[in-house]
Amino acid sequence: MKAQVKVSHPSIGEIIVNTRDISDGGIFVITDDVDMPPLGSIVEGQVQGLLNDAPILKMEIVRSESTGVGLRFILD
Repeated sequence: MKAQVKVSHPSIGEIIVNTRDISDGGIFVITDDVDMPPLGSIVEGQVQGLLNDAPILKMEIVRSESTGVGLRFILD
């Protein structure tokens, strides 16, 4: 499943990115030229384009590649 996700963090503000992969534990988002926060940083994410507002989830940056970052869902 591909989706657009709004990712927010004080160092980048709010950006809209596309997912590359989605699993039970997290997502990989394509960030292209955005200078993302370092590994271990906590960001917030919300799926866009649904009929109702999706929940805002906390996620940890656990992987970084030239094309994007891997985000692990933080479950409360």
